[in-house]
Amino acid sequence: MHSSTLPAFNVIYETYKTKVFNTAIGYVQNPEDAEEVTQDVFVEVYRSSGRFEGKSSPGTWIYRITINKSLDFIKSRNRKKRFAFISSLFNDAGELKHDSPDFYHPGVILENKEKSAVLFKAINTLPENQKTAFILSKLEGLSYAEISEVMEASISSVESLLFRAKQNLQKELSTFFEKERR
Repeated sequence: MHSSTLPAFNVIYETYKTKVFNTAIGYVQNPEDAEEVTQDVFVEVYRSSGRFEGKSSPGTWIYRITINKSLDFIKSRNRKKRFAFISSLFNDAGELKHDSPDFYHPGVILENKEKSAVLFKAINTLPENQKTAFILSKLEGLSYAEISEVMEASISSVESLLFRAKQNLQKELSTFFEKERR
């Protein structure tokens, strides 16, 4: 990379670092892991900037890299550790423990941290494409057209993914809220 492109990279970094972090934390749900993914994203952006063809906006390109790096991070994580962590949130009866680790996403403001943990547990049950569409829409605030560009899918596909994601989340969360009402 030429030294003249370094200032451009700094501008890109400053412009997108918060969006990359917020998107990553929606997937990995841990600030330290999201920082690691964010670093990986910008290393990739730096390394592949010469291959960016301008067919999409830099933001779309960076979202794609972020999603891929986030999914790669999740896949590479030790499945046993992840299972143990999730299991640690619940007691033997399958109910959420009240001393669960706090989880906070900048795009989600909930008064009850327990409900936030349940929401993100439910998001984790979604199929990959539904999860991506949901995170980009509800946590990142992207329009259907922007999500369509990032996911390289039609707007009707995005609408369908979001509809199915909402249905699946309603089913998953209704169980929790039914228990809360008792």
